[in-house]
Amino acid sequence: MAKEANNDFERRANHLLRSIRLCGGCVPLHRLQFQFSDSVIQTLLDKELVQVQNTGRGFLLEIAKDF
Repeated sequence: MAKEANNDFERRANHLLRSIRLCGGCVPLHRLQFQFSDSVIQTLLDKELVQVQNTGRGFLLEIAKDF
């Protein structure tokens, strides 16, 4: 059961990365908070696959340059 939950979590993380790529590489963070859990977003931040940029008007979640 734990392995199934982990696969589901990885699937959601991969879906988030694909969504960001389809939107041009960055998405306003407030748009994602209703579609994806904070833990999925935080995991991608911890793995340094995405980064947060403060634009002065809000925050963007963008794919990391190294990725």
